[in-house]
Amino acid sequence: MRDSAAAPAVIESDLQIAGDILSVPHLLQPAREHPATVAEFAGLARSIAADRASWEHLVRYDATTRWYHRLRSVAPSLGSPTGYEVWLLSWVPGQGSGFHDHGPSSGVWTVLEGELTERNTRGTLTLGAGAQRVFAPGYAHEVVNDTLEGAVSLHVYFPGLQAMPMHNCHPAHPEAVRV
Repeated sequence: MRDSAAAPAVIESDLQIAGDILSVPHLLQPAREHPATVAEFAGLARSIAADRASWEHLVRYDATTRWYHRLRSVAPSLGSPTGYEVWLLSWVPGQGSGFHDHGPSSGVWTVLEGELTERNTRGTLTLGAGAQRVFAPGYAHEVVNDTLEGAVSLHVYFPGLQAMPMHNCHPAHPEAVRV
């Protein structure tokens, strides 16, 4: 007979302990010229998202390959000790990132238009325009446009994206994930 008691939840990150700061609007920080905290990088992403004139004309959709455009690259300095990059990505219906992580970079990604699905070892989350997600170094996930309409997202990586290792497994099989 199997023990019916559930195993205790494993705490793996500060986000699990403190909760998602993006779900508590009064804790979100306004954008700064040189962001230094996760909340400030989330604020930067929100301010860029709100300035449609700065990115909307750049968006392209390509059914044969992933389309992306680097909007900003800030080298490490006294004002921005880690440096950061801001990327604009488009997603045609059915297009996905593949299961990957972002190496030593943390990040914030925001859905600008449409709807995207994020899959990771914990499950699946559907995100609409305006939704944001944060992640720490080594966080593995897959992002897919599961709809019949195009989508656009904004990604802020700090420090700037140095690696994007692909994983040869599917998040439905977490035992195969090595992060």
